[in-house]
Parts: sequence; structure tokens; C-alpha cells
Amino acid sequence: MSRTDRRTFLTTSGTVAAGALVAGAAVADSPKPRKLRMGVIGVGWYGLVDARAALKSGNVDIVAICDVDADHLQKAADDIQKLQGKRPAVFEQYEALLDMKPLDAVIIASPPQWHALQLLAALERGKDVYCEKPVSYDIREGRAMVDAVARTDRIVQVGFQRRQSIALKEAVAFINAGGIGKLVQIDAQIHYRAGLKDPTPQPPPPSLDWNLWCGPGPLIPYSPQVGHKSWRLEKTSGHGHLVDWGIHWIDAIRTSLDLGMPKSVTASGGLYQYTGRITTPDTLSVHFEFDRVPVHWRHRLWGSTEYAPDVNNGIFFFGTEGTVFASDRSWMSIRPGKNGNRDEHAASADLGGLHMLDFLDAVHKRRQPMCRMESGFRSTATVQLAMISYETGTTVHWDAKNEQILDNPDAAKLLKRVYRKPWKHPYDA
Repeated sequence: MSRTDRRTFLTTSGTVAAGALVAGAAVADSPKPRKLRMGVIGVGWYGLVDARAALKSGNVDIVAICDVDADHLQKAADDIQKLQGKRPAVFEQYEALLDMKPLDAVIIASPPQWHALQLLAALERGKDVYCEKPVSYDIREGRAMVDAVARTDRIVQVGFQRRQSIALKEAVAFINAGGIGKLVQIDAQIHYRAGLKDPTPQPPPPSLDWNLWCGPGPLIPYSPQVGHKSWRLEKTSGHGHLVDWGIHWIDAIRTSLDLGMPKSVTASGGLYQYTGRITTPDTLSVHFEFDRVPVHWRHRLWGSTEYAPDVNNGIFFFGTEGTVFASDRSWMSIRPGKNGNRDEHAASADLGGLHMLDFLDAVHKRRQPMCRMESGFRSTATVQLAMISYETGTTVHWDAKNEQILDNPDAAKLLKRVYRKPWKHPYDA
């Protein structure tokens, strides 16, 4: 397709931003059905973010919350009471929350080692689910979750909020219209200085049931660095920056360009600055070999301020006749030539709010949401393959049809980890 500039693109195709905003407004302005009675599992941080997004719709009552930290429970109950005028019931055990009546839907915002068991328990009790990413801790958990959802008529949305990015939709529409010629390569990155806490093993806070927090994962020694929020850089829970944060961009690339899953993944990096403080790489490069185009991921969690901080978090699309850079709420096209002239475009949106609205609308209308479990699983499995490559020091070749790693027994062993008793891995059930 011939190269087109943005002015021609917007004139001939209309603005994607306007369409997305109209769609969001249509959901928000449609006649309000009865209020959904929702529960939230995990309210230490992002569960409350999701709860606030749900409450903004005006069509939700948060009737129950669950957390393994009693202090989190009380603070979250206070916050929700202020927002909705009613105090939710509080539970330490998620099964007790799910057994509460009446309850229509649940938000799962616990650490990833819990997602599979909590989702399956919710489905067994007939609940609709908004599940935060990553879908699961390991790939076999994710497959069990996809199969479980397929056996029900429940609505399940995965929290890949960047699927609501107007900036990314505009950028990809521009690329597909020939704006940068042939797409040859994609680079994604998120560089930032990680705010680390004390990694010294110590007794957990009295309010926290640490054994239950670790759950089916290994019972590791507690420290502030592997506890609340900081678990994202711990190998046994968050599994590192790519799986926690970079997964958003990998999902956005994969789904907006319909890339499927990679044929092979090669990762390299290590702990160069934070040795002894975190257990996942502070520096990582990954090459994903997709059928249509190669995708490169990079992150660095240390160092000085970026030379160009405006592009330290986002995606570069490199074409034969230009480049596009896209982030959450803006994008730019860069023309070829010595001066590299830029056309910059703002496209702001409440990504989390729109994603929650899409879920609530899907629940009320009994339609499929924007991010179904199968699609969320494939994005999650893609970054999990990268960590398997990193941990084995090998290139991982992936048979997407049969969901197997080819000719690499050591890597294949990492498709499923052994659960800690008494919990049982759902892929074995």
C-alpha cells in the first residue's frame, strides 16, 4: 500500500478517537439496568482501582471484599463505604466471598499465583469475572482457565486496559493505511528506575497471613521487597517486569496487528544492578519471531534519566517509509529523511474506566467483552515463553497448535510448576 500522511489518513478514514469515544459514551449513556452486586478479591492496590472504576458507572454495588491482610480489608472497606454509602462485607477467604448471596460478579486483583484457582472457583459458583492480567502464573494454568470459561456461559474480561487506547488505535489504523510503507520491525520498551524496598527476610506484619498470600506458590521468606505491590519483581509471584508491565505492550502489538503467537522466543539479560535485591532480570532483551513481523522487547530498571524520556514507555513501529511511536495517550509519525520531521498527536482516554465499562455492559447484555480469556491467555503465554527462554538460556520454539515447546525438555518442564500442598494445579484436575 502506498505511503499516506496523517492528514490524508484522517480525512479519508475518519478519526478512530471519535469512534472510540462515541462507543464509550454509548455504553455510559445507555439505559441503566439493575445494579450489579460485585465482590473484589485483593484490595491492596489495583483491586481498589478497579472497584472505583466500577462504582463510577453508577450501576454497581461493591457488596464484599476479600484480602489476606486485615489492615487492607479495613482500609478498603472504609474507602468503599465513603464512595457508595454502604460498607461491604469483609472476608479473608475468597471461597467465603464467592459463597455470599446475592453476588453477581467478582473482580480478581490478587497476585498472579492465585488467579487460576480463584477464577475457577468463581465460575463454579456462576459468577461473571473481571480478572487482572497476567491471566495466570504458568501456561498450563492459563489453558485450564480458558477451557473452564469455554464450558460456561459466564462473561470474563481480562484486564488488558490498553486495548482501550485511542492513541494506539489511531496509530495502527495509520500503519494499516500505508502510512509508513511496509511494516518491518516493532520495538517495545519500558525503562524506569525501580523503587525497591528492604529485601531482608523478616517476620510479616501481624495483619498479614503470609502463608495464605503465597498460596499454591512456594512459601518464600517474607520481606517488604516481596510483599505488597513489590511482588511484581519476585520470580515466584509476579515473575518480573516483562510479565507484569511489558505484557500490556506485547498484548497491544499482538492483538492490534492480529499476530497470533510467536514461532520462537529468545531472551537474554540478567541482574546487573540489583543482585540480591530482586529475583527477576533488571535488564532484559527479548526477540519474538512472529509470522508477520519480528517484535523486540527491552527493559532496564536502573540508571539515569533517559536521553529521550518521552519514548521510554511505548512501541516503535518501523516501516520502509517512516516510523510510528505510540504510547498510552499519544502517538507520533516520523517521516524519513535527515531531519526526521515528527507529527505528534494527543489522544487521551480513561483506559481503565473504559475497560471496566465494557465489562459491565457485556455482563448486562450477555455479550462477549473486548478481552476474552482465550486472547488474554495467548498474550500471557507469549511473555511467559520469554521468561522460560531467559531461565533456560535457550531459544524456545513454540508449537501454537498443540501448545508445546519443541525439542527442549528443560524448557518444557517450565510450562507448569508444581503446586504447594494442599493446593492442586488445575491442569491436573
